Amino acid sequence: MEYSLFILVAPFFLFLVLGLLGMKMKPKVAGIIGTIGMGLCAICAYTVAYQYFFQTGKVGEVWQQIIPLNFEWLRFTENLHIDLGILLDPISVMMLVVITTVSLMVHIYSLGYMHGETGFQRYYALLSLFSFSMLGLVVATNIFQMYIFWELVGVSSYSLIGFYYTKPSAVSASKKAFIVTRFADLGFLIGILILSYYTKTFDFGTLTANHAELVTTSLAGGTFMGLSLATWALTLIFMGGAGKSAMFPLHIWLPDAMEGPTPVSALIHAATMVVAGVFLVARLFPVYFFAAPDVLELIAYVGTFTALFAAVIAITQTDIKRVLAFSTISQIAYMMVALGVSDYGGHDGLGYMASMFHLFTHAFFKALLFLGAGSVIHAVHSNEMSQMGNLRKYMPITNITFAIACLAIAGIPPFSGFFSKDEILAAAFHNHPLIFWTLWAVAGLTAFYMWRLYYCIFWNTPKGDLAAEHSADSNSLQGVGGHHHTPHESPWTMAAPLIILAVFSVFSGLIPFADFISSDNRPFHAHIDWVVASLSIGVGVIGIAIATVLYLKKSDKPAEIAQSLGVFYKAALHKFYLDEVWMWVTQTVIFKYICMPIAWFDRHIIDAAMNGLAWTTQKSADSVKGLQSGQVQFYAWVFVAGSILIAVLVLFT
Repeated sequence: MEYSLFILVAPFFLFLVLGLLGMKMKPKVAGIIGTIGMGLCAICAYTVAYQYFFQTGKVGEVWQQIIPLNFEWLRFTENLHIDLGILLDPISVMMLVVITTVSLMVHIYSLGYMHGETGFQRYYALLSLFSFSMLGLVVATNIFQMYIFWELVGVSSYSLIGFYYTKPSAVSASKKAFIVTRFADLGFLIGILILSYYTKTFDFGTLTANHAELVTTSLAGGTFMGLSLATWALTLIFMGGAGKSAMFPLHIWLPDAMEGPTPVSALIHAATMVVAGVFLVARLFPVYFFAAPDVLELIAYVGTFTALFAAVIAITQTDIKRVLAFSTISQIAYMMVALGVSDYGGHDGLGYMASMFHLFTHAFFKALLFLGAGSVIHAVHSNEMSQMGNLRKYMPITNITFAIACLAIAGIPPFSGFFSKDEILAAAFHNHPLIFWTLWAVAGLTAFYMWRLYYCIFWNTPKGDLAAEHSADSNSLQGVGGHHHTPHESPWTMAAPLIILAVFSVFSGLIPFADFISSDNRPFHAHIDWVVASLSIGVGVIGIAIATVLYLKKSDKPAEIAQSLGVFYKAALHKFYLDEVWMWVTQTVIFKYICMPIAWFDRHIIDAAMNGLAWTTQKSADSVKGLQSGQVQFYAWVFVAGSILIAVLVLFT
């Protein structure tokens, strides 16, 4: 399967061509080249998936790790070296399908959405760089190769979030994303160094083989501050995953990242970058389970709190992209929780399978939601719900596809989200009842805020509209975005990806996922737990029903409820002031009490010592520089005086 290298080479080549030569092309040509290239990558990824899952991947009853390419890059010791290669196993092959599919949809969609934008060629070059980085991350054969591509993902996402670099808000958002994730990645790097120092390897196959005995024995006995070395190493590695996947309290970068183009939000914040942390924990799951099960418990509780926290905030937001951003945080947390409550092997590893299953289905319906939101923004030139309403009359394709995605994320059968979310809830139900009931409540909140979003966009009368009937009579939507114009359905380049992703959102849940992906790479039979399913469907229907009552038609009830909640609603609206807390921590604690004393010590001690040394050297040089005056008479006088002095010393000693 050496041809799988094409999946990496093609986007990198596209990045070079479009980055170096793009400005010499017509924008449309650059976009078409980038789209065709990603289409070929997607075809190759689907070929790899077919060959792996239906021809060569299984030996007996076990899915194998296939390494079609691997070579040594840097050697440190006889055993410790960094390789670069391609690792194909069930989760990496699944991720290849997800990344290339969503990236291709974004490439096609952007032909319409980004038409006429300054920097169109640069945009497609950066899309290729990001796709290359993410694809390299998921096929990495070792943890250091993953870290290299992990950082490339950070750089390319920084560039895409700050694509509109003339907007201060976009620049600020890109810097915020970069700094927060770099802070988390420092923990990731330290964790890698601890792990590799004691295990003498970076290789995933070696780390996860034999139930992670290598890690367990290598780190056994070592402790620091009362915790084992394994706990420290794997907690720090999870810190990197928590930063990328926006887990509390490192979630603050993701809502602001909505400043980037909406197709970028679909690519980065729905299917790829934000699930990198989930993929990292899944890749090292045997190590976590056997060497540091306490860290898995930590992951479960952090994910549970994050899911609830983000869902509560999403209820109050009025910017449609920010609603989806907090929804993403909540759903990624679901995946983390599933890993945290999972056991190892067979049906006991249901949580692991459920996490990967939800990652797979979520990628399609969340990408559909973001691209649908982009279609709406493209039509009304606003992100605010108050400037929308009744758009179903003007945007039928967007309306239907968006509704499908809302049904999927709400967990309503037979849409894909029901099957994957039900498995997560079932895993939690049988392992951690408290976590289950919290996630169950989050499922109801998810259904509520997503259908609140849907009704406010496509049904509820927009604020400031003269009257719904007048809008229909005059065939114009007045008050939308402050403009008097007729909203219209998006062009086919934008509508086609919506339809394709809608099909995935309906049918991807029907895949017998446990036959392909499990914690120990052995297929097992998974079935619907109808007790759990009934509870999840019920709470989803209740959430939709409440949203229907409050938002299907324009009403004062939502405002009255918000007012009755008082301080709590205000806090949720302001994201519980976490941004302000972080600003206080950075500016007051870090800058004032840490950085300023260090700066004072640097200026007054280090710099003063260097300046004093320079002053002493200069004065010494000034005092002796006359000896090299260049005057022959002076040199002759010194010569004669020296000769006389030597003669006197010789005669009298």
